Parts: sequence; structure tokens; C-alpha cells
Amino acid sequence: MPTTPDLLRALVDDAAVFPPAHSPLPDAVAAHARHRDATYGACVGPLLVPAAAATDLLAQLDTGTWGRPDPLGVGVIARPGTDPAVLRDGIALLAADPRVRVAGAELGWTPQWRRLDLPGDLPLALEVPRGRSAQDDAVADVRASVAEGDAVVAKFRTGPTPSWPWPDESELATFLRAATGAPVPFKLTGGLHHAVRGTYEVDGVSEENHGVLNVLVATSAALDGANHDTVAGLLAVRDARALADVVAAWTDETTARARAAFTSYGCCTVTDPLTELAALGLLPR
Repeated sequence: MPTTPDLLRALVDDAAVFPPAHSPLPDAVAAHARHRDATYGACVGPLLVPAAAATDLLAQLDTGTWGRPDPLGVGVIARPGTDPAVLRDGIALLAADPRVRVAGAELGWTPQWRRLDLPGDLPLALEVPRGRSAQDDAVADVRASVAEGDAVVAKFRTGPTPSWPWPDESELATFLRAATGAPVPFKLTGGLHHAVRGTYEVDGVSEENHGVLNVLVATSAALDGANHDTVAGLLAVRDARALADVVAAWTDETTARARAAFTSYGCCTVTDPLTELAALGLLPR
């Protein structure tokens, strides 16, 4: 849509079926169709679907849940530890159906990922591990693949899971500086439900959340060579108006550079961050 600013175009991937939303697949597909028809539709990326749910997704399309003439754009997801065969089979099944456009795939990084026989031209996000040494190895591997012309990005989890404690500003700053310094493009997942860093209620429990504006501003600073403390400090800012004013003043070049680095992020509550960004004047209502 011409009214969508480049800063926010295809920024938010629709992760409605994943925690904490846990939307049933029929509801997620129907809601994604509504997102596509909304004024903010161009801000929304593909619907993220577990590879194991490929058959169920096609069954939903048989019922007419999608209801649009264009193919449903999906990202096929395999969480770290998933059998690669499940990802391969899910991609193959969905790619063979003209009602679906497979926009990309995601899986946990492993040194053997190049041997997985995934489609060579399919955009791929590799979720990097925690720990400086393992993460450096993963980022270096992604960098080598990017240098060879592969459509690969690093992926980092910014929200907690039962086995993944919330990464604080310092840890996220370390990843942002590693990715921008390599350089490799990256996407984020989990925990970015709001425009600005804060403490929010998630399923009735107070939870620390990073902010998407913080990440954009911190990414730009990291690209300019900012040190760790500066990047971490920007991730800690809780003044939404100040952050919005910064990105609103960016040149087209700064915007393009930041978004080339920070490609997108998965969010199970698509409208939450977009509504806040609209309230800050960054997105037409």
C-alpha cells in the first residue's frame, strides 16, 4: 500500500498460532486474511506455520477459510531440535499447492544445516544459539552463506520460553552488534509485542518486553559502530515519543539500511505493535 512507510513495510510476520496467542489454525488463517485487507496490510509478512501443520493448513484452505484469490503467503517453521525431514516434507507439500506461496523457512542453526537438502532459492532463517562462542560460530556460518549469495538470515529469540530465559538488553545488544558487524541480516522472534521497551502483562503475568522501536534505533546505531553500552542503552529506553521522533527524522538511506539489517520479526499479536506505532504517528490510521 502506498501509505505504508518503508520503515514498517513487511516488518511483522504473523505468528498467531505460536505462544502466547496459541490461535487455532482456522482462526489464524481467517485473521490473516483480515490483516491483508486492512489499511496496515503491507506491514504484515507471511503467516508463520509449523512444518508439522502443513497438512492441516491445506485442509483449512479446502474449507474456504482463506477466502482470497491470491495465494496464502506462509513461512514454514521448525523450532530448534525438530527433525529436518519434517521441515523438508512440510515445505514440499505446501509448495506443490497453488493456493500457497512459501515465502521462507526457519529452523535452528546446526553446523550441518547445509546438508538438509532444502530448496536452494528459498529464504531461510537460522535461529542462533545462546552463548558467545556458539553464537559467534553460527553468525560466522551465516555470513559465509550470505557471501556465497544464499538468502539466509540469522534469527534470535527475544522472548522467553520454558527453556529460554528472557535475554536482557546486554545480551540482545551483543547479538545486534555481532550481526551488524559480520554483517548478516537478521530477524527476531518472540517477545516483541510492543513499540517500546517496558513491563507488560502477558497471560496475566508481568513480563519484560523489548520494543520494536528500540530495536530499530539500536540496529541503526550498531551499523554506525556504536559500542556495546550505547546499543544496550538504546534498547533500555522506555520513552516511546523520543524513539518515534528519532525514526521519524531518519533519511530514506538510514531507513533502508536499518531494514536491510533488521528484516522482520515474528509476533503472535500482529495488531498490538502496529496500533501503538499508529498512535505515535508512524503509521496512517
